[in-house]
Amino acid sequence: MTLRLDESETEALRRRAEIESRSMQDVAREAVREYIESHSKADLIDQVIAEEIPKYAEALERLGQ
Repeated sequence: MTLRLDESETEALRRRAEIESRSMQDVAREAVREYIESHSKADLIDQVIAEEIPKYAEALERLGQ
C-alpha cells in the first residue's frame, strides 16, 4: 500500500513523529487503527439503534407523552 500525503500533511506527520520520538510510519499506523476503532464503534451503535428503536417505537412514544 502507498499512502500519498500533500506537503502540509507530510510535514505535520513528520513533526508529530519527532515530538513522540517515533517513526512517521508508526504514527500513521496508529492513526489508522484509532480511526477504524472509533468508526467501528459508531457503526455498531448506529446498527443497534436502527434495529432496536423500531421494536420499541410505541413504548417510547408513550413514555414521551
